[in-house]
Amino acid sequence: MPSLPHSPTPLRVFMTGASGCIGHYILELLLESDRYELFLLLRHPEKLRLPVQDNPRVHILLGGLEDITPFEALLDTIDIAIFTAAAWGGDPGYVDAINVGANLGLMGYLNPDRCQQVIYFSTASILNQRCDPLPEAGEIGTDYIRTKYDCHHRLRDLPVYDKITTVFPTLVFGGDKDKPASFISAGLQDVTRWMWLVRFFKADAGFHFAHAQDIATVVNHLVEHPSTQGYREYVVGNPPLTVNQAVEQLSDYFGQRIWFRVPLSMWLADVLIKVFRVQMAPWDYFCLRYRHFVYAGAVNPGSFGMEPYCSTLADLMRVHGIDGVKRSKKIRS
Repeated sequence: MPSLPHSPTPLRVFMTGASGCIGHYILELLLESDRYELFLLLRHPEKLRLPVQDNPRVHILLGGLEDITPFEALLDTIDIAIFTAAAWGGDPGYVDAINVGANLGLMGYLNPDRCQQVIYFSTASILNQRCDPLPEAGEIGTDYIRTKYDCHHRLRDLPVYDKITTVFPTLVFGGDKDKPASFISAGLQDVTRWMWLVRFFKADAGFHFAHAQDIATVVNHLVEHPSTQGYREYVVGNPPLTVNQAVEQLSDYFGQRIWFRVPLSMWLADVLIKVFRVQMAPWDYFCLRYRHFVYAGAVNPGSFGMEPYCSTLADLMRVHGIDGVKRSKKIRS
């Protein structure tokens, strides 16, 4: 895979979502190179925790994806674009305007004769296990998932389509003193408190996970190695785990023995949903039955010959400051 040729003139990089979890990690890696001049679109610059205010290569563009027209002229001069920002929920019209209209609009402003590549963030939830679009994601997905499905479907109509690399993150962990936590990582401490009970159940399901540092490492590699074959896609995640494997690994990390395991079957799940009157949206119920959100050919830093930052669940616990021995004693006490 050829890398970017060195140029005495910095490459102009336009980025959305730099104040988010993944965005912080990507920006930190880009700042390590003097080959980039960075233009960061931020609605709330105060949320950016990295020290960029005095960096002459960084330009803060105050604004949001609600109105992208002021950036039309700038986008015509951009060499590399990285779009990580998204609306996660709220008014459905707003989510559609941001995740579909604004992202397609930004890509539409790029100059296909100048722009070398576009890194666009979607979500692995819109794909089936063969990495093809999952129809249910567009039909009954949450507003976030439905709009990501729609945007992905419409990328092929853009003049810069052959310059686009779509990244599909799996379950994202991340965050430290200099970076905001991902949604999942923010609740990780609470989830581990239930390991004393979870270890006695088994379930037929599978998943991938990825730390934001590893996602950023992959993205940085892709930035440095543009496609020569046109449009490309990558699901980013560590090798898949079954839920049972995950429980076994975490139980081992916390030093807890598994004496027996009770299967959690679908009929039991249906009974519990009815007994406790659990309100489930159609997408939630689909996920409960689909169960195996695993993807053929998922990549991580190791796929490109680089050292992963967080490749096991034990690594994940350690980088989040969750000590197995101390937590195990606390659970048993």
